[in-house]
Parts: sequence; structure tokens; C-alpha cells
Amino acid sequence: MSKLVIVESPAKAKTIGKYLGSDYVVKASMGHLRDLPKKKMSIDIEHDFQPEYVPIEGKDKIIKEIRSEIRKSDFVYLATDPDREGEAISWHIKELFKLKDKNSRRVTFNEITKQAVRSGIENPRDIDIDLVNAQQARRILDRIVGYQLSPFLWRKVKRGLSAGRVQSVATRLVVDRENEIRAFVPEEYWSIEALLATEDGGTFTARYYGDGSGKAELKNEEQAMRVVNAVTGKPFTVGEIKRGKKKRTPAPPFITSTLQQEASMEDTLRLCVAISAANTTTLENAVIPKEYAAELLTQIQITVQ
Repeated sequence: MSKLVIVESPAKAKTIGKYLGSDYVVKASMGHLRDLPKKKMSIDIEHDFQPEYVPIEGKDKIIKEIRSEIRKSDFVYLATDPDREGEAISWHIKELFKLKDKNSRRVTFNEITKQAVRSGIENPRDIDIDLVNAQQARRILDRIVGYQLSPFLWRKVKRGLSAGRVQSVATRLVVDRENEIRAFVPEEYWSIEALLATEDGGTFTARYYGDGSGKAELKNEEQAMRVVNAVTGKPFTVGEIKRGKKKRTPAPPFITSTLQQEASMEDTLRLCVAISAANTTTLENAVIPKEYAAELLTQIQITVQ
């Protein structure tokens, strides 16, 4: 009897099979093998949102092949991807083929190398049901929202459009913001700045805040000019200096766009430094990174010894 390893990708199956040897059979599930049926809600909202799963159409051949291999194997390793979706796929496989705990375990590989694959096989674990439930909650919410909202979009906008837990909320935010923009009533306001000089020759900018009674807003040119005329030609004095500490919070964690922006700025800075150095320095035996070669060649005169 052999041991069966079930992965998601055929490419991974081939590589992992080479690492494990002839005692193991590696099969690919090609993703999920069962899901909520397409033609009905399949969520029992009245009974704790119980989902109804069925084998995915078109996966009959793969299911048949895996079932055949399971019958010929004495142990099954569920080696789908090490993420929430992969955990759910392993759980679905276990439920679909009614695998027993004593004959099946979950294994993960964070990289497809011989050492990592063997280490994963040597350290099996139970399926993480918290990850499975997280994936199920996402899938169920998609179905509840999308199944009822998508037909509305077909009637009102265009047939074939879909809506889910993400699109629906995003659309609501866009609509709310658009309503705020349309309801906005523009108001005119004016600001006044004065460039002042200190006794030691320094300068600083002062902004109009208000009068002795407190903060005042300048809503038209007439009010602004009244203030300007009142202070023109008169000395300014500093009435009070307040010193204190300001708390500055760190930048938020990177998202894809901000990470790319930061990386682009770093590359540009390094390139500018390199070009500046090249303009004043003779480089011998310099090693130029490929990504900067074209730009540097226009700035550096290379002398071949």
C-alpha cells in the first residue's frame, strides 16, 4: 500500500512526487472539488446559515481519480496551499471522501524544496478549523449578498454583472460620497498672511486668526480688505508665545500602492546619487547594476584599461 499526497497544482504534484519517491503517489485536486451550487441560494439562513455543498460540475474525472487512489492508499496527506483557501480545500476533500482522522492528516509546504517537502510530511497536523470557518464565512456572505443583489443589477444596469460582499459595500460608499458632493454648498472664504521681520533679521509668516473676541472668518473680499487696511503701516507685536510638544504618529503599514511608491522613490534617489558621483569621479573596475546601466552610461565615461 502506498501513501497519497493531494496538492492543488499539477506542477507542484510533479515536483513533490520527485522529492518523495516511489512510496508516495501525488495527485492534484486543481483547486476546489466542491462548492455551493450555482442555481440556488444553498444557505439555510433560518438554521445558523448552514451551507449545502455539492461536487463542482466538470470535476467528475478528477474526483473519480482521487477516489480511486484513496482506495489504494493506506494514508492520505492533505497538502493543499498553506493559506485560508488551501485549508478549506483540504477540509472539503476530507468531507467529500469521508476520510477518517486516523488515515489522513494535513501537511503544508512553505516552499517547494526537497527539505521543506520532507519536513512537512514528517510534521503532519490536524486541519485548522478556524481557517476553514473563516473561508466559509467569506463564501457564505458572498452568496447571501450576491445571490440577491446580482439579479437587481441585471434588471437595472446590465445583465451579467455580479455583486458580492466587497462590491456592494464599495458601491454604497461611492453612492454616499456622491450624495455628499451633490449636497455640498460652496462658501466663499478669504485668508490673510503677513510676512514679518524680526529684530535679528529673521522672517516668519503670520496668519490672520481673528480679533480680541476670538476667531473670525473672512467670508468676502470686503471683510478681508477691512482687516488689511486696519493693519497696514502699523507695527506688529507678539502677544504670547506658547511652547509645547507635538505627538507624531508613524506612517501606516504599507499597502501595495504605497509600497510601490516608496520603492520607486528609493530607486530614483539611488540613481541620482550614482549620477552625481559619476559626474565628479573617475570609476575604474566599476560594477554597474543592470537596471541602472542605461542611465549611467549616458553620464559616465568609462575608460577601458
